[in-house]
Amino acid sequence: MLLAAVVVGSGIAAARLSPEDTGLQLLENAAATAAGLYAVILMFGPISGAHFNPVVSLVDAAFGGISRRDALAYIPAQVVGCVAGAALANAMFAEAAVSIATTHRASGAHLLAEVVATVGLLLVVFSLARTGRAATAPAAVGAYIGAAYWFTSSTSFANPAITVGRMFSDSFAGIAPASAPAYVVAQLAAGVLAIALIRTLYPGVTPQAAADVVLPHPEPVKATT
Repeated sequence: MLLAAVVVGSGIAAARLSPEDTGLQLLENAAATAAGLYAVILMFGPISGAHFNPVVSLVDAAFGGISRRDALAYIPAQVVGCVAGAALANAMFAEAAVSIATTHRASGAHLLAEVVATVGLLLVVFSLARTGRAATAPAAVGAYIGAAYWFTSSTSFANPAITVGRMFSDSFAGIAPASAPAYVVAQLAAGVLAIALIRTLYPGVTPQAAADVVLPHPEPVKATT
């Protein structure tokens, strides 16, 4: 929920603060998203592994980091959370809680960009887990997404749940419902491609490594006397 609120809310703020400069709007939106993603992963990583993204959850399940049942259970919560986050962002800026986006984005170039963005995100996450550097994931993921806002024509949604949530805000960050299904298909296809690439580039990803894709599982908190 918070992640979607960051993405959509910063997009609304950017459009209001820099109404005549699209490049500056994108810079503001990207910077807020990168920083917000870093903070939100730190906040929720030790609790849930920061599973905000259905593609990450499904790929994690493919490597045995979580069960397939858990991955499928996460997806409705991820989608509902992103829709609620978009509504919250709209309300914070005195907009209608739900407004259907009208920005069409689904050209061939956009869909190719979504495949690239999503594969890159998954490579970042799983390469760090495979090499024992999962603790650096919050910063790395935030930095990658912030950069991908700029080097992809789609501005790197890279998350089916965020894609659905952004349909419900007719703002700088929105995506028209007619464009969203193609984005989701591209992101899921990227997940399949990423599995093959991860197995090739980082063979031997164990279930334990996959379980630590965002942050290592915390040690139990010991009671003090």
